[in-house]
Amino acid sequence: MKCYKLWTLFSCLLLAFAFMAGCGSDDDDDATDTESSASAAAFDASTMLNDFANTVVLATYTELDSKAGELLAAVKALEANTTQANLEKAQTAWKATRTPWEQSEAFLFGPVDTQGLDPALDSWPVDHVNLQSVLDSSDTLTVDFVSGLEDTQKGFHTIEFLLFREGNQRKASDITGRELAYLVSTTENLKASTSQLRLAWAPDGENFSNAVAQAGTGSAIYPSQSAAVQEMINGMITIADEVANGKISDPYNESDTTLVESQFSFNSISDFQDNLRGIQNVYMGKFAADGQGLNEFVNSKDAALDARFQTEVQTAIDTIGAIPAPFRDSITTNRAAVQAAIDAVSKVQQTLEQDILPLVQASEFN
Repeated sequence: MKCYKLWTLFSCLLLAFAFMAGCGSDDDDDATDTESSASAAAFDASTMLNDFANTVVLATYTELDSKAGELLAAVKALEANTTQANLEKAQTAWKATRTPWEQSEAFLFGPVDTQGLDPALDSWPVDHVNLQSVLDSSDTLTVDFVSGLEDTQKGFHTIEFLLFREGNQRKASDITGRELAYLVSTTENLKASTSQLRLAWAPDGENFSNAVAQAGTGSAIYPSQSAAVQEMINGMITIADEVANGKISDPYNESDTTLVESQFSFNSISDFQDNLRGIQNVYMGKFAADGQGLNEFVNSKDAALDARFQTEVQTAIDTIGAIPAPFRDSITTNRAAVQAAIDAVSKVQQTLEQDILPLVQASEFN
């Protein structure tokens, strides 16, 4: 009996140890399952960030630099032979250069900001008096001289002022030799800035593209993929805010045509639409080619949000396009159409701020 009791006790102890070991194994499995689940939930943004940096940003800046080169060639041709046909070619080249620039305003961070290239290229509104003071001076209008002027006396809108006149077709015969000298020099300056911007992102230059693409894996700028993705979204928020609450609202609220961007060429509506197309490019991950965009991340988390935002961006583009041209007249004569555009762009900004950015902030990335 004594031996039986000892064996029974021994058996119970074995069973107890087996039970505890089994429980321990379940806990380990649960922990493994949790880790596996967290890993599965994490989004690898490597491809998206690489495509944003190269397929969108660098491709846009490369197009901008190419178009700026064509603009410079057209301006020099106008200087050499000041005909009406050459003037109109230069005007067309100016508008073509605006397109990639305005789309690039959806990502005004990095070198375009730190190197002061945004204000050098696109300060507005321009001051007619200051521009005329340059023309009336006795200074030789060399590239070096123009490069040292205030930002509002060079760049896109100085070139626009010299090529266009209040949206009416300017006569080539009215352009003075001094205006031509100013035009060529400020376009040379603009081309130098677009080249600097392209090289800042390019592999054969400073390669800021790599800092974005390598976020979280050795990037000196972005310690995590989440930080880089949030930078992308904040870039979109910034331009949506500027279009809704600055570019459209300021002249609309003040009924002041001097506050209108691209007021001389009557290109304002195209500018605003291209700003929203820039948001579209970043979100969809495409410019000339199609890459992985932010939409794929959002869709993986909330398909309805992805579909809604894509619709909101296109609606904003279409609503801006519905404003009767020229925009400078519609701020007083078609105020309902202008207000509708403000509301549509504000909706894009709101969704970015209240839905998409918090979704990124709450998500795990590799």
